[in-house]
Amino acid sequence: MRKSFVSQVQVLAVLLAGCSFCVGQGNTALNSTAPEPEVAKASAPSPGFSARSPRYRIEPGDTFDVTFELSPEFNQTAVAVQPDGFVTLRSVGDVKVAGQTVPELTQTLRQAYSKMLNNPLISVVLKDFEKPYFVADGQIAKPGKYEMHGSTTLTQAIAIAGGFQSSAKHSQVLLFHRVDDQWTEAKLIDVKKMQKTHNLSEDPILHPGDMVVVPKNTLSKIDRLIPNMSMGTYVPLAIP
Repeated sequence: MRKSFVSQVQVLAVLLAGCSFCVGQGNTALNSTAPEPEVAKASAPSPGFSARSPRYRIEPGDTFDVTFELSPEFNQTAVAVQPDGFVTLRSVGDVKVAGQTVPELTQTLRQAYSKMLNNPLISVVLKDFEKPYFVADGQIAKPGKYEMHGSTTLTQAIAIAGGFQSSAKHSQVLLFHRVDDQWTEAKLIDVKKMQKTHNLSEDPILHPGDMVVVPKNTLSKIDRLIPNMSMGTYVPLAIP
C-alpha cells in the first residue's frame, strides 16, 4: 500500500512538472509577442534635423542701417561693426552684436532702447557684409580668395582658381573647414581618382570660408638647380 502511494506521488510530481513547463513556455511565447512597454518607446532618442538654410550672422566689418518707426531721431545709417564685435549706438553706447542674425540683432537693439523708449519698433537693414568665399592655395594656377556664387564643389573651386599646376599632387588635395574658434576639420580628397573614374559622387560641397590647399608632387620637391659634380662621378675613367 505504501509503495503504491509513493508511485502515485511520483506520477503526480511528474505531471505537475510538465504543467509548470507548459505554463512557462506559454508565458515565454506571450512575452515574445507582447509589445514593448511605453516607457521603452519614450526613452528612444528622436531624430534631429539641421537647418538647411542658415541665416547670415553679423561679422566685424559689416555695416547696417537702423530705423525707428515712431522715433526717427534715433535713426542711424552705416553702423559699423568693430573688430571686437561691438557697435556704438546713439544714446545707448557700445553693444556687442557679432555672431547674431538680423532678427536677433533687432531684438538686441529693442532691448537696448527699451530703457528709454516704450516698446520701440526697429528695422535693421544690412548694407555691407562679408560675401561667402573660399580660399585656394598651393599648386593652383591662380591662388587667392574667391567669392562663392551659389553651391560650389571642390573640383569647381579648383577650376575657378585656374586649375592644377603641373607640379600639383592631384591625389592628396587638402580641404580645411573651420568648425569653431578652436577646431578646424581637415579632409584629404583624391581628385585624381575622381577625374580618372569620372565619378564626382564624392566631390564635397564647400562651405563659406573653406580653404583648398594643393600640395606638390614628389618630383617637384627636387631642387631645380643642383651643384655641379665631377664628371668622374658619372663616367668611369678609361684604363689604358
